Amino acid sequence: MPLPPPVGRQHLHTRRVTCQGFFREDGLWDIEGRITDEKSYEHANEWRGPLQPGDFVHDMSIRLTLDHKFTIVDVEAVTDKSPYRMCGDITPAFKKLIGLRIGGGFHREVRARLGGVHGCTHIVELLGPVATTAFQTVSSKKAAELNRAHREKAGTLPATDPDAPKKPRRRPYMLDTCHTWASDSEITKRWVPDFYTGPDAEAVRAANAGKEVEMEG
Repeated sequence: MPLPPPVGRQHLHTRRVTCQGFFREDGLWDIEGRITDEKSYEHANEWRGPLQPGDFVHDMSIRLTLDHKFTIVDVEAVTDKSPYRMCGDITPAFKKLIGLRIGGGFHREVRARLGGVHGCTHIVELLGPVATTAFQTVSSKKAAELNRAHREKAGTLPATDPDAPKKPRRRPYMLDTCHTWASDSEITKRWVPDFYTGPDAEAVRAANAGKEVEMEG
């Protein structure tokens, strides 16, 4: 359903954020983000001269390369368009993210390393959707298939013991992060019954004992 019709108005600004996730042939993951800003009218810029409608005021990108534990092993950041010449000088500082793991406390640590004058406001802001894109990329069934096939080919897949007790399932990262994924919601009950906390939780877990529930992406 689209937004309701607005009152009369004039378009002034467009910001676009695009994020993509990739599985690499070496078994790592690339998560890329790009942020652009543009005006719908001509305006002055002291460094670049007049900017025409549609010219990017900002055009900045970052690539995080992750291992299978969501640890950042490499970073590339670029500033292709900016309102001031010196904006791009700070991009090498984003190498400070190497070694950081995307997970609990990630944004706090990003601010500690790159907040304020130690980073670029726009690229730091971009790291939010980049982080969630990492989870969306790696948590899919397709990603698991690609990762397993690569590890089998490389001979790094651990041997399985059919008699070993089954490991408990990890708590899903999205649990209790929104209304839909509340621990007592119907969605949690359907897709991750082991973590369901509704009034019928015991019966739900008993009914699903031993079953594999294949969660949708």
